[in-house]
Amino acid sequence: HMITMASDANTPAILLSYDVPIEARAAAARVSHVIFGRGDEGKDAPLPYIRRPGVVWLGQSVLLMPSPLAHELSLRLEALGALVAMARISIQPVELDAFRRRMRRHLDP
Repeated sequence: HMITMASDANTPAILLSYDVPIEARAAAARVSHVIFGRGDEGKDAPLPYIRRPGVVWLGQSVLLMPSPLAHELSLRLEALGALVAMARISIQPVELDAFRRRMRRHLDP
């Protein structure tokens, strides 16, 4: 059974992987800010993708997220020069929980 990442039961889980090629390294910081945010941003700054509902950080440059967010993020990252790959996946809830726990430990030490 496919895990959905949003309240809409028809929204599939999307695995999104990104990389910033060596020739676009100047964009790496901007890519990081879009995904993880910045410590010096005010309260009016957009919510970083990593903190949005349904987004699970799996590891370096790999996120699991609802399809609409994945497509939105892929367009933003590609506009910055990043290479993006996406795939629809299915994962059991108990398996996904292990990644959520790890993500919480990483983001909220």
